[in-house]
Amino acid sequence: LGACDQDDSQLLPHQILKKRSDSSGLFFRDGKKRIDYILVYKKSSPQVEKRCTFEKNLRAEGLMLEKEPSMTNNDIMFVKIHAPWDTLCKYAEQMNIRMPFRFHLKCQQIKSWLPKNPMKLDKEALPDLEESDCYTAPFSRARMHHFTINNRESFFSNSTRSRIVHHVLQRTKYEDGKSKMGINRLLGNNTYEAAFPPHEGGYKSRHPIKTHGAQNHRHLLYERWARWGIWYKYQPLDLIRRYFGEKIGLYFAWLGWYTGMLIPAALVGLFVFLYGLFTMDSSQVSKEICEANTTIMCPMCEETCEPWTLSDSCVFAKVTHLFDNGGTVFFAIFMAIWATVFLEFWKRRRAELTYDWDLIDWEEEEEELRPQFEAKYSRVERVNPISGKPEPFQPFSDKLSRLMVSVSGIFFMISLVLTAVFAVVVFRLIAMEKFASFNWHFVKKNWQFATSGTGVCINFMIIMSLNVVYEKVAYLLTNLEHPRTESEWENSFALKMFLFQFVNLNSSTFYIAFFLGRFAGRPGKYNKLFNRWRLEECHPSGCLIDLCLQMGVIMFFKQIWNNFMELGYPLLQNWWSRRKMKQGGGGRPNVENKTQLPQWDKDWNLQPMNAHGLVDEYLEMVLQFGFTTIFVAAFPLAPLLALLNNIIEIRLDAYKFVTQWRRPMPARATDIGIWHGILEGIGVLAVITNAFVIAITSDYIPRFVYAFKYGPCVDKGQHHADECLQGYMNSSLSVFDMWELKNSSKFRYCRYRDYRAPPWSSVPYEFTLQFWHVLAARLAFIIVFEHLVFGIKSFIAYLIPDMPKDLCDRMRREKYLMQEMMYEAELEHLQKERKKNGKRYHHEWP
Repeated sequence: LGACDQDDSQLLPHQILKKRSDSSGLFFRDGKKRIDYILVYKKSSPQVEKRCTFEKNLRAEGLMLEKEPSMTNNDIMFVKIHAPWDTLCKYAEQMNIRMPFRFHLKCQQIKSWLPKNPMKLDKEALPDLEESDCYTAPFSRARMHHFTINNRESFFSNSTRSRIVHHVLQRTKYEDGKSKMGINRLLGNNTYEAAFPPHEGGYKSRHPIKTHGAQNHRHLLYERWARWGIWYKYQPLDLIRRYFGEKIGLYFAWLGWYTGMLIPAALVGLFVFLYGLFTMDSSQVSKEICEANTTIMCPMCEETCEPWTLSDSCVFAKVTHLFDNGGTVFFAIFMAIWATVFLEFWKRRRAELTYDWDLIDWEEEEEELRPQFEAKYSRVERVNPISGKPEPFQPFSDKLSRLMVSVSGIFFMISLVLTAVFAVVVFRLIAMEKFASFNWHFVKKNWQFATSGTGVCINFMIIMSLNVVYEKVAYLLTNLEHPRTESEWENSFALKMFLFQFVNLNSSTFYIAFFLGRFAGRPGKYNKLFNRWRLEECHPSGCLIDLCLQMGVIMFFKQIWNNFMELGYPLLQNWWSRRKMKQGGGGRPNVENKTQLPQWDKDWNLQPMNAHGLVDEYLEMVLQFGFTTIFVAAFPLAPLLALLNNIIEIRLDAYKFVTQWRRPMPARATDIGIWHGILEGIGVLAVITNAFVIAITSDYIPRFVYAFKYGPCVDKGQHHADECLQGYMNSSLSVFDMWELKNSSKFRYCRYRDYRAPPWSSVPYEFTLQFWHVLAARLAFIIVFEHLVFGIKSFIAYLIPDMPKDLCDRMRREKYLMQEMMYEAELEHLQKERKKNGKRYHHEWP
């Protein structure tokens, strides 16, 4: 061992346990100094000199260090770090951390006569939280007497102490040189294995929390946030923010806001679905299909398929009506407006949170450069315009060339996705022929369901397989760009992951929505892929049911898979770690009772937070938001599925953060970053796609044109939907002479879905006037729908200000009162000083 590694390594395990019995793993061995951070390293690591230099410099910065060997692994050593009062004050001033001022805003609480909201947590259930009615100001040692310092040990919260220590760790050198500093670099070169703030103790207690109270904030979070029994309660955001930091607090605030806003969308979508369910049997189109026992449809394949009757697809037509009915257009408009309202009100909610959490005046400090950036561009320097210090610089030509390579990689991966979609299309064509000529009558009768179902399942397996590849490629491409800071790296990585997974999830959906059946041709002149397989056609009742099936299967199974990976995988990993620990696999004697382990050993055996931070958490929800809005006209139950998933997701994430992961470094943030721009882009895309889905994929426009131009109500002036659609199916089906193919069919004429002239016409199989009327109506609907919805969205965005007026007034009022309070506090302090020194004093400012 090196000279800096000899602290407590020679003690026997029972001696270590005895010395730790008083501290419970939260304090130094003296039981007084609180542990603010934990560093972990291997004794076998060759980086002893760097580690010793780093720890020596940490002590020089004012931190106190103490070492302990692991109880479960002979090769693991823990470095406990404590920040004394003077060090905390010094760096709190440097970091402009806002602390409670000694004057409080006194306001009377008016007791409401309304009944108690069952979704809110009782105030008694959340004790020991900082009061939200006190003013805060940037900490200053010169004006320390202005701040509410009742107890030095509790003045700085645990998360604030951890953030201060992390700030020191990031700026302490381990070698001579401009870039030889920071714990991130030491983690990268394996000098240390891990660095994390400790949890505040166990998350479970033998005694009920109602009678004995919470033993720590982690226990309180578990009882009031992570348990399944309180799934209907609001989240304790202030407690989450205090324990995990503002960045994670904002994620859960956004997730909770998104989930709450899904409630009206889910109710309206359910209403549209129920409307389709109740009118399914009375639908004129479904009736005509189910009663068409004599309507002979053309064969679905060239060789083994036979003509079939239209009534065979009765069930198919009824199911289609569930999602393609009169409420479809209304729901598409509603969801486009909903997306705008959601984002606009989130801005207001974010403004309130940043005010309550003292983030209004907080500006993100100059981030340190990434070690990879410094190592690559250390020879080229320029003066930073903000700090005025020289730093490594990436030339524009180098940045452009790397960006071009990265963009090329993105396009290559997208082309790989399109290739996979093409493969699924080929599979559907082959499966269509096989199922249509299947010997089993049930499969042969429902060949369309069989083709769509198997195609969707195979597509889902391809999607999940490619997701693993995309993550690795996105990681490599982002590192290839050499982003300057960690936030730039995270934004770049997040954008790539979103592009990859969005295209991966939605490419097959776009194919079904806008290409399936559009280029199939007609009987006698079908378009074939590779001159072998006939392109797939839409059902006489439309392609919307295929789109609905695609979205439902992918959304349902993907949510199940994501929930398993978020909770099941960490549970299995932690179970395996505990199993190895019980077997004494680390070289230490078997530890029989897990409760005997100190907190740092327990935390070390937990899983670290995802290396990508909150990228994966946001990505899952943003992709779900896309599924919920982009093709919602085809699947009105999508908001309901999203709502049910998110209710589970909140508690899964809470359980994971509280029980399965090490405590992440409490980071600050004022918004959700690049994800807000992505959400706005999805909102714009949703308007366009829903307009095309209604106009092209749905049968809404052809039915509308028939009812007002060709139906029985044209001359009568009636407008009842069922009466006006009489004869619609016959009007939407064209006639083909099968004897032109010189086959031995007993039927001469068959029907197919299109608007073409009959074979006995002067221009056989040419498009009819009705086709051009329908096409013109489709284009007109797209233009009107987009302009109308975009106009409404813009008007709503204009009406809803980003910050509530009462919040603006409160901020101005607080600023004014703060100046008055500081003036009075300084005057009072100076007068006391003069009186204490026996000098004359006056009531005016000295």
